[in-house]
Amino acid sequence: RELLEMEGNQITLDSLEKGTDNPAFSFDGEERHYEECGGPHSESQEERRKGKGRFSSFSRKALQPASKAKHFCKAHAKVLRRIVLGLLGIAYLCYFIAACYLNFQRALALVVITAVVVFFICWNIFQKHCGAKVLLLLRPVGNCFQKCWPWLKWLLWVALLAGLIVWLVLDTGRNPEQLISLGGFCFLVLFLFAFSKHHGAVSWRAVFWGLGLEFLFGLFIIRTTPGTQAFQWLGDQVQYFLSYTTAGSSFVFGNTLIEEVFAFQTLPIIVFFSCVMSILYYLGVMQWLILKISWLLQVSMGTTPTETLSVAGNIFVGQTEAPLLIRPYLADMTLSEIHAVMTGGFSTIAGSVMGAYISFGIDAASLIAASVMAAPCALAMAKLVYPEVEESKFKGKASISLAKGEERNILEAASNGAATSVGLVANIAANLIAFLAVLEFINAALRWFGDMVDIEGLTFQVICSYVLMPVAFLMGADWADSPIVAELLGIKIFLNEFVAYQQLATYKKNRLMGLEEWDGNQKQWISERAESITTFALCGFANLSSIGITLGGLASMVPQRKGDLASVVLRALLTGICVSMLNACLAGLLHVPTQVGDCTVFFSNTNFNSTSYSMYTCCKQLFASSVLQNGTLSFTGSWAEQADSVLWLRECCMHYNHTSCAG
Repeated sequence: RELLEMEGNQITLDSLEKGTDNPAFSFDGEERHYEECGGPHSESQEERRKGKGRFSSFSRKALQPASKAKHFCKAHAKVLRRIVLGLLGIAYLCYFIAACYLNFQRALALVVITAVVVFFICWNIFQKHCGAKVLLLLRPVGNCFQKCWPWLKWLLWVALLAGLIVWLVLDTGRNPEQLISLGGFCFLVLFLFAFSKHHGAVSWRAVFWGLGLEFLFGLFIIRTTPGTQAFQWLGDQVQYFLSYTTAGSSFVFGNTLIEEVFAFQTLPIIVFFSCVMSILYYLGVMQWLILKISWLLQVSMGTTPTETLSVAGNIFVGQTEAPLLIRPYLADMTLSEIHAVMTGGFSTIAGSVMGAYISFGIDAASLIAASVMAAPCALAMAKLVYPEVEESKFKGKASISLAKGEERNILEAASNGAATSVGLVANIAANLIAFLAVLEFINAALRWFGDMVDIEGLTFQVICSYVLMPVAFLMGADWADSPIVAELLGIKIFLNEFVAYQQLATYKKNRLMGLEEWDGNQKQWISERAESITTFALCGFANLSSIGITLGGLASMVPQRKGDLASVVLRALLTGICVSMLNACLAGLLHVPTQVGDCTVFFSNTNFNSTSYSMYTCCKQLFASSVLQNGTLSFTGSWAEQADSVLWLRECCMHYNHTSCAG
């Protein structure tokens, strides 16, 4: 009997859904046992039912105000939302005015951010309420423009070409070495055209617009004062932002490890950056930004929204994450569109690893500029190498929808972002261990083979420096710097860009420390121009190991198209390598040499206990102006007027070697 009662009181999913109480907390069994023992029954079943009814009525009355408040909030949700937003807006306005009043220079960044946000809010409101009316009013103008476009288009192209030629003549007149970068740019475009799948089907609109946008972005970022200052400020803010990683990594690993061990110093940055990117995706910020960039590329270049969206996403995320934005559409995309998606992945780097490269000491502004410039160039070169010959299902489609993440709140998004990065961090660490070990093995084998025929010091880097040296020179590097640039380029292509950026950071550190340029026959650093060119040339995932990553990531999304993916991946890899080189050529074309300040003022205020690049440059100027004849030391130029020239020369000779030091 007891067994039957226990079975009758079991909790099932059905009983839980119907709201049945837990039998373990029921007093029915106790009352039944009490009655069986002859005890009095305190109240009948009907009285208990009435008691429960009175309790339920009392509960409803107690909860009535809360229920009314809930209904009121639902009925007036829009009004309440406007009131709350209005109050928040007033509070922010008061804060904004106070910040500007106290120190406008300090609040300049806040002013710029506020202006951008207000502009887009006003633009959205304008589009929502007045967009259709304005389009209707401008329709006659649009019709007239369409009629005139056939001849106006050619007039515009001629004007742009003439302006570009005049600018190049005036600009390269001061720095003729820039013409080498221009020649390298043209050579790479012709090289890719030679490897085009369908020469007659190339969309020259996409090619010229893509290269034009890349040039305009580069001109704004590298040459204009607002662009240079904006991206330098952005790079500085990214560096400050990434420095907050130290708070978490020092707590987990300790200060000693994060200061001395590479893995604990650099890899935690990827975890932090991935966490932040996940939060931005949850909030919809990244989707909004990617959609705006893809709209610009799509309208100007005439590409389909799917491929454009993926390439725009590659500015911020990696080669396997960006295709997730268009995952529902991958199965129906043409081979040309898939090739464009792959090229975008090979031509750029992910924001998470960018943080690691910045921590090496690589210029943050150059890395950000390279990622932005690579997007239109990648799309243009993808359409040059693999033009569209099929009928795309997405042609003429205005836009496609982007879904937010599946996280339910911001904390879950942050946690998922950090957890997802663990695999990436482990992958990077494993690849570094494997590739550096393989590189050392290859170098040992090459040295052994070289010793057999009396060739000393034969290594993989040496082979790359000879094979790729003409390419490095065409990008704009000096002939003396070309072997090192070629060596880094070879490491990037055949191993990965992580190792190459590590070695570039070492060369940059040597230059900033003011070391001698040559240590015997070994060059210790490369020029600023070569550094800038190399930074752009290495900025991309285009290496042999990325083939497996790309194929594995895309094949998991569309397994039925493995054959199509494999058929275009090598072409996409070649295109991605050339896109990074085209960016490097443009960086060489637009590079402005850093002006050296007044060295006499520098020497007057400097401490000669340590060296720097500025000291090295000024000492070289002083050495060049010194003349030693018959044991007599003299100076030319402005140095002849300085009373302390001999003293400064003696201090320079303490750190650097020169024939003048013999006197």
